[in-house]
Amino acid sequence: MSVLQAANLTLSYGKKPIFSNLDLQIPEGKISVFIGSNGCGKSTLLRSLARLLKPQEGSILLDGNEIAKLSGKEVARRLAILPQGPIAPEGLTVHQLVKQGRYPYQSFLQQWSQEDERWVKKALEVTHMDELANRSVDSLSGGQRQRAWIAMTLAQNTPTILLDEPTTFLDMTHQIEILDLLYDLNEKENRTIVMVLHDINLACRYAHHIVAVKDGGIYALGKPENIVNEQFIRDVFDMECQVATDPIFGTPLCIPYGKGRRLI
Repeated sequence: MSVLQAANLTLSYGKKPIFSNLDLQIPEGKISVFIGSNGCGKSTLLRSLARLLKPQEGSILLDGNEIAKLSGKEVARRLAILPQGPIAPEGLTVHQLVKQGRYPYQSFLQQWSQEDERWVKKALEVTHMDELANRSVDSLSGGQRQRAWIAMTLAQNTPTILLDEPTTFLDMTHQIEILDLLYDLNEKENRTIVMVLHDINLACRYAHHIVAVKDGGIYALGKPENIVNEQFIRDVFDMECQVATDPIFGTPLCIPYGKGRRLI
């Protein structure tokens, strides 16, 4: 079963085509990761799935419904997206930011409720941001700030979450922290996670389903262990490497060739 689908999708920026006649299915309840070289269109594709970029042709289906025909609030109750490098207004606290995630449920007839407060509280607890709730977002470290934004998307209580490069600019510790959090959301709450990652080894470790983007199309998709090998890396990233087995997780481990000190 697929929660998100692209059918005969054509996307472009101005007159420059990015994708033409693309078909894609995102499996429900899994972690899917888009990978590919810089500028290949990974983020463009993710944005189109979230209805942030209008296709020239084709359609995006969300739970079997054409997403373009759904209201903004209806989409926001089913799907949350965390774009790359979001910026909060100066002085906004973590609690205030996370409350924004409940916007899709507010209306003239339905104001802030105990249900809204419950989801905000849960989102803060799950992301371990409850003790920082009164801190301003701009005073946080990079990892804390990213967790605050993820908490906001969790407060939306959507079954599907899209994230554009959620580990960018984070050190190794915070990268693993964020990816472990997303893994737990998938494992414990069956959330469908779709994200763009640059690190092929982290993508192989966390993804159930990889989508490799190249030259305005899908080069390959499937389980990392089924598709990632030396030829795959050569074709997608134009890089020579060895692909070994991760000694801890058993997933593909890319070891690139290049210059460096040799101890053997």
